[in-house]
Amino acid sequence: MPSKKQLLRFRIELEEIEPSIWREIVVPSSYSFWDLHVAVQDAMGWLDYHLHVFRIRDLKTDGVAEVGIPLTDDFGHQPVLAGWEVPVLSYLSEPGNSAEYEYDFGDGWSHQVLLQEITDREKGGKYPRCVGGERACPPEDCGGPWGYQTLLEILNDPAHEQYEQMCEWVGDQFDPEQFDPGRVKFDNPKKRWRIAFEDGEDGA
Repeated sequence: MPSKKQLLRFRIELEEIEPSIWREIVVPSSYSFWDLHVAVQDAMGWLDYHLHVFRIRDLKTDGVAEVGIPLTDDFGHQPVLAGWEVPVLSYLSEPGNSAEYEYDFGDGWSHQVLLQEITDREKGGKYPRCVGGERACPPEDCGGPWGYQTLLEILNDPAHEQYEQMCEWVGDQFDPEQFDPGRVKFDNPKKRWRIAFEDGEDGA
């Protein structure tokens, strides 16, 4: 088991999208799954408007554990564990361990989260840190992978009847091919939790 003073390097890849949209992040090994959720959101470029869940193979039960935001009524479904109460190391502690991270159950954005490496902290290093990635995050609420593909086709066809409407919707700054790891800014997970739950805002 890694020390809680070490670092975890993850690769996050958005599934069902070609060419690939991916990020590599380095986070403290002391992180909870809520902390990791916030780091994934910020590195990818999502806005944390919707629900999320991590699905991880549970070696103890040979089933799948779900970690995210518990629902008040699970309708007979297995309970979702509260992400802020579950350490990442309880399920992802060896290189090669992975989880599915689903964001926005309506659009169904599925990500593979792969633990690549466990390393020691660099002296003076600040974490979390985004150390790599390619291509921009899709816009929120664009309809999942298939909706995003349709959006890109429209943006690449000035003659399309919805071209101007979609250009206005995504804004002048959107470039699907651009991503700069150095521009990623990570929010404080505790602050995000307070906004989502203590302040009564629906942001998780």
